[in-house]
Amino acid sequence: MHNTMLQKGDKAPYFEGPDQDGNIIRLSDFAGRRLVLYFYPKDSTPGCTAEACDLRDNYQRFLDLGYAVVGVSKDSTASHQKFIAKYGLPFPLISDPEIAILQAYEAWGEKKNYGKVSMGTLRKTYVIDENGVITDIISKVDTKNHTAQILK
Repeated sequence: MHNTMLQKGDKAPYFEGPDQDGNIIRLSDFAGRRLVLYFYPKDSTPGCTAEACDLRDNYQRFLDLGYAVVGVSKDSTASHQKFIAKYGLPFPLISDPEIAILQAYEAWGEKKNYGKVSMGTLRKTYVIDENGVITDIISKVDTKNHTAQILK
């Protein structure tokens, strides 16, 4: 574990990973555009579905403001394909089974559930500007109103 937490104003860590169709998505693909990079625990679970659908329903607003939207979880590409098909999600979802991207973005850590502590995915969203700099980090995600948090 590194001690320095990512903060606003930091360069976004490099990432690359396959989307639902196996296309490799890299941070550099978004040079010159703004990016909403969101990390979530699991496809098709209630909170993750609410969050994805809120972003879906507001997707045109993001596009109009020059943002790309990309989700990341450790689910498989096949799981992502089902999730996207079921809810008509218009943005790519990166599969990160090795949790390399999750760790780079501090979205992997201790979670308490019914008093038990285990390691898992932390729901977290990064807003990255056209120069690859983090402009916002949302760690207390309101799944049903996430767009409002991002575009506040």
